[in-house]
Amino acid sequence: MDKPSDPKSSEPLFEADRIYTDTASEGGDFRFDAAVARVFPDMIRRSVPGYTTLIPMIGIITERFAQDGTFCYDLGCSLGASTLAMRHGVGDRQCKVIGIDNSPDMIERGHHFIALDDHPAPVELRCEDILHSQLENASVTTLNFTLQFIEPDQRPELLGRIARATQPGGALILSEKIRFEMDWEQTLQTDLHHDFKRANGYSDLEISRKRSAIEQVLIPETITTHRERLLDAGFDRVTLWYQNFNFVSLLALKRP
Repeated sequence: MDKPSDPKSSEPLFEADRIYTDTASEGGDFRFDAAVARVFPDMIRRSVPGYTTLIPMIGIITERFAQDGTFCYDLGCSLGASTLAMRHGVGDRQCKVIGIDNSPDMIERGHHFIALDDHPAPVELRCEDILHSQLENASVTTLNFTLQFIEPDQRPELLGRIARATQPGGALILSEKIRFEMDWEQTLQTDLHHDFKRANGYSDLEISRKRSAIEQVLIPETITTHRERLLDAGFDRVTLWYQNFNFVSLLALKRP
């Protein structure tokens, strides 16, 4: 796969993910630090089934729900893949796309990806904690594999703030790794996800090390829990629009 370069440098913007091939990766929790930022596009493509399909679909959903004179938020934007999809989705409507992430390394590299894109819609990247960011006048908000890294007891308040900031007719795109209510289904879907990773070149050792690192910081929940919380937060309708193994995306809507 060709690797995009910074227009001011010949250096590639990302590298192949080899973080968990090194014994130095053992023993610590997963963090969105400089090492992860350097390999993130490769890591997420090889780790999240269907990711390269899901991102352009976010653009299509944005195209349907974006409203003139509003903001479109990408909360936990990492390097800005969803931000750029939303940017193209707004088309010629007068919307500003705001990407927010609390990792300075992600935001720094994200600016380079934004600079490589020539769509005229304005984009702002903010290095902030989304739990404390100001949200207002939103027509589309994306939480793309972000909520799962927030403590469960803090999730209702965040979703409530998003719902209150969302204009009538607006939408929230919530993508998450989930757990299943039946033990057999959880085991099967986890095994299939690991098979997907092996097919993308990860070794059993890499899979095991990353799982150990991430299981304390990524806390998945069931679709039922997500659906009920979104309705409690103030959204009127919730639909499952995407699933690939144990990765899903929900669309939560405010009535016009």
